[in-house]
Amino acid sequence: MTAPLTPPHQPSPHEPWQTPPAGGGPTGSHQGVPTGTPDREELRSDLRRAGVIAAVLTVAGVLLGLLWLWLAPRVPLVSDNTAVFLSDSEGEEAIGADGTFALLGLAFGAVSAGLVFWFHRRGGILPVVGLAVGGLLGSVLAWQVGTRLGPTDDVVAHAREVGKGVIFDAPLELRAKGALLAWALAAMVVHLGVTALLGPRDPEPEWGVYHGGSGYYGAPPSGSAPSSTSSPSSSSSPAGESPKPESPEASGGE
Repeated sequence: MTAPLTPPHQPSPHEPWQTPPAGGGPTGSHQGVPTGTPDREELRSDLRRAGVIAAVLTVAGVLLGLLWLWLAPRVPLVSDNTAVFLSDSEGEEAIGADGTFALLGLAFGAVSAGLVFWFHRRGGILPVVGLAVGGLLGSVLAWQVGTRLGPTDDVVAHAREVGKGVIFDAPLELRAKGALLAWALAAMVVHLGVTALLGPRDPEPEWGVYHGGSGYYGAPPSGSAPSSTSSPSSSSSPAGESPKPESPEASGGE
C-alpha cells in the first residue's frame, strides 16, 4: 500500500475550496472583499453633485418665470362699470399661456440635461434625481415669479382704475398644473437618452478557460506530468502477445 500524497495535517495546495489568504490573492478560489471606502466616497460625491444640480435648476426657475411673463399671451378684459367681460370671447390666450409655460419647461429640461451630461460625462440615478427635483422646484418658482410680477389679481380694482370701456390685461395664470412637470420629465428623458447613446460603456468581463483536473478557471492543471514513454522492446510487440520461444534448430546450431 502506498503512502498518501498529502499528509493529513497539511491542506492540499490544489484544493479549490481552501480558505483564501487575508485580502485575497491569486492562490485562493475567492477574491478579497473590498473595504467599501471608495464606494462611500463615490456615493458622497454623487449626492453632492445631485444637490448642486437641484439648487442650480431651482435658481434657473427665475429665468423661466421671466420668460413666461414676457412671451405668454395676455387675456384682454373690458369693464362697463358693472361687470368685467372678456374683450374677445373666442380668444385662446388663456390656453396659450399654459402652452407657453409647457414649451419653455421642455426646452429648459432638454438644455439642463445636456449641460449636466456635458460637465459630468456619466450616468447614474442620483444626477437624474437631482434633475427631476430641480426641474420641479424651478417650475414652481417660475410659476410664482410669473404670476406675482404680472398684472394684478384684483381685477375689479384694476377695472375701476382704467375706467369704462378700456381694455386691460387679465392676471397671468397657469390653469393646467400638469405643465409644472414638463421641465422635470424632459430633463430625465433627455439625460437618460444621451447617456445611453454617448455615455461610457462598461468593459466586458473576461472569461477564463476551465480545466477539469485542477478546479480553477484560467489556470493550467498543476501537478500534471508527461506520461512516460514505453521502451522500444515493449512497443515492438503487439499488446496481449508474449515473445515467441527460440526454435530447437536455432539452439542446436549453436
